[in-house]
Amino acid sequence: MSAGERLSDALYGLGWSTVKTLPEPAAVRLGRTIADLAWKQRGKGVRRLESNYARVVPDATPERLAELSRAGMRSYLRYWMESFRLPAWSADRIKAGFDPKDLHFLTDGLAAGRGVVLALPHLANWDLAGAWVTTKLEIPFTTVAERLKPETLYDRFVAYREGLGMEVLPHSGGSAFGTLARRLRDGGLVCLVADRDLSASGVEVTFFGESARMPAGPALLAQQTGALLLPVTLWYDDSPVMRGRVHPPVEVPESGTRAEKTSVMTQALADAFASGIADHPEDWHMLQRLWLADLDPAKGTP
Repeated sequence: MSAGERLSDALYGLGWSTVKTLPEPAAVRLGRTIADLAWKQRGKGVRRLESNYARVVPDATPERLAELSRAGMRSYLRYWMESFRLPAWSADRIKAGFDPKDLHFLTDGLAAGRGVVLALPHLANWDLAGAWVTTKLEIPFTTVAERLKPETLYDRFVAYREGLGMEVLPHSGGSAFGTLARRLRDGGLVCLVADRDLSASGVEVTFFGESARMPAGPALLAQQTGALLLPVTLWYDDSPVMRGRVHPPVEVPESGTRAEKTSVMTQALADAFASGIADHPEDWHMLQRLWLADLDPAKGTP
């Protein structure tokens, strides 16, 4: 393990052990202070966030983009402060922390015995939404986590999410898709963050007028298992409660090859994500390259 990896692991460990003990107002103030400091330093992540917002809000002035990136960093640190504190939240606090619209698309699908795939972009706090599902709805689900370095940091994230009631599978290794398909065929719930392709072999979509790649997994799972595919978008307002919306199902096209169907369905997901991101751009925590024009052509990866 490199020195940088040891430092990352130690910092995350400190966050989970220390921040979760703070009173909520103190955690909110700490998050905002860290966000503002990071924003003022204008590091690589902040500059990338601003560049991404320039695609989402193409007519924004430099001043408006600066305002957005500052708000975006505050939203991003709110996500981290909440996530560090979630294991210490009571069941009642979790239940009161999220208010989604059109939940019937999810509950009706599960009640009918169909598996359901919820696909989300990196908006607001997807971990809080997941904890709400397992706590308020009492519905377990399966998700996939990117393998992080060092391995001890990945283990921290897995233990954290499993502690919130989620079954977590590693993104790499090749067996995740089969396990997800089995859960869906049994009428279960799968939740996937799906606005950034980690394999560099995803489906090309048009996203805010430019080409990007998004993972094929949600569309393929829906096709192969008959599961319902539901986009979900999240956002913050000025209250302690996160908001969200379950969008109408993405239907499997009646004709076409598997690849053609996957392309159509993934584009429909991208369009749903774009609608939520356009309404609340500051809550989209995309501090990495996403559009093909920004990717390294030699490596094909962010």
